Amino acid sequence: MAVIGVLTKPTPPSWWAINKHRVWGVLGLVLGFMLCTEVHSGASEHQPQRPRPGHTAPATTAPTPR
Repeated sequence: MAVIGVLTKPTPPSWWAINKHRVWGVLGLVLGFMLCTEVHSGASEHQPQRPRPGHTAPATTAPTPR
C-alpha cells in the first residue's frame, strides 16, 4: 500500500495578509484628508475680485438708420 497524501495544517497567514486591507484603508483616508485640506487652504489665499461696474445707460430701443 502506498501513501497518497499527508494531511498537514496550512501555515497561518502573515501579518500583511491579515491586515493589508486595514493598512490601505488608513493610508487612503490620510491621503484623502491631506488632499482635501490642501485644496481648501489654498483657496483662501486668493484675493477676492472687485465687482465690476454695471451699465449706467439703458440700451437703446430705437432702430438704427440704414
